[in-house]
Amino acid sequence: MELLGLRHRPSGENSHFTGAGLPFADYVQRTREMLWRIHGGKNEQEKIAAGNAPFELFPSGDHPKGQGKPYQRGVLLVHGLVDSPYHVRHLAAFFQRNGFRVMAVLLPGHGTQPGDLLHMHWQEWAKAVAYGADRLSEEVDELYLGGFSAGAALSVLQASHDERVRGLFLFSPAFEITARARWANLHKLYSWLLPKAAWVSRMQDRDLYKYESFCKNAAAQMYALTQVLPQREVDIPVFAVASADDVTVNSAATLRFMQRATHPCSKLVWYATEKAELPKVEWVNSAVPEQRILSSAHTAIVIPPDDEQYGAAGGYENCLHYLPHDKAGYNACRARAAEVWHGEVHEKNLQRGLLRRLMYNPHYAEMEASMGKFIECLP
Repeated sequence: MELLGLRHRPSGENSHFTGAGLPFADYVQRTREMLWRIHGGKNEQEKIAAGNAPFELFPSGDHPKGQGKPYQRGVLLVHGLVDSPYHVRHLAAFFQRNGFRVMAVLLPGHGTQPGDLLHMHWQEWAKAVAYGADRLSEEVDELYLGGFSAGAALSVLQASHDERVRGLFLFSPAFEITARARWANLHKLYSWLLPKAAWVSRMQDRDLYKYESFCKNAAAQMYALTQVLPQREVDIPVFAVASADDVTVNSAATLRFMQRATHPCSKLVWYATEKAELPKVEWVNSAVPEQRILSSAHTAIVIPPDDEQYGAAGGYENCLHYLPHDKAGYNACRARAAEVWHGEVHEKNLQRGLLRRLMYNPHYAEMEASMGKFIECLP
């Protein structure tokens, strides 16, 4: 029987949500200590632990007080599948500037090593979101949820049974993924003998804040989560952002969701190369030829161009689509050659030549401006 490396096995510390009952600051501290232990001895250990940890921010400047609570508004931010709280840091800063109390959770199985997702159940993620909603609602009159990808789906699920939730901020929502994920865990019939069979891909995991390796159970749990999302009308305000070119999720499901969002403040920012004439939709041309950007991507929405990790001059290049069969293409993609294009990884874009998956949003400032107008509309 072939054994996998340590990072492709569970750490034993991060398969369940363990923060129940803790004050949020204690939950953050306990999680940081776990991250510090698991990432001990790595280069940039402190940076990795800090970027993957849950966090909280307090409103900057003057802000409205709550009625018997310290703050009027608060937002709980939830990252996506195989991501970390680092990916919602810029959103958190935006909300902080706009008077929100901010909390961001780390979903169980994330932030440590990819093997921690091997035996995860999506209900553990939902427990983390419910916990965050409980802690934040203790301090604010108006509770909002914001999520990226899987975090958006978890936010909608929480809002469907939590009357405290006053509105939603959804980015690249994972409302539908490929139905093939339903069968992803069939490998369990034989992966005890062939551990590699439990993985869609096993990569170097060189990204500091996101797993590159992807196990089949993660896909299966994500599919199971999408199957319990409610299909009824949504009467609270919803601000959503999605890309028509998204290859990770079915972005058409976001269009259908927004048709059920009946509140007059609800709005969708839609990145596409072809103009969309739809009610409550702000179309943004996702092609920026002068920056060699062909389209937006699932991974790009919540990151501004100046981000030190994923931005235009950031330290990470997403070229995983060339592996494992085209190592020359992978190396050329990472070499920052002038001829590299940026965009979503689909056949049309790949036909243009060397392609790097876009990790930042060239229209990020405009997206923040749209969010600001949405907040002004809130009741």
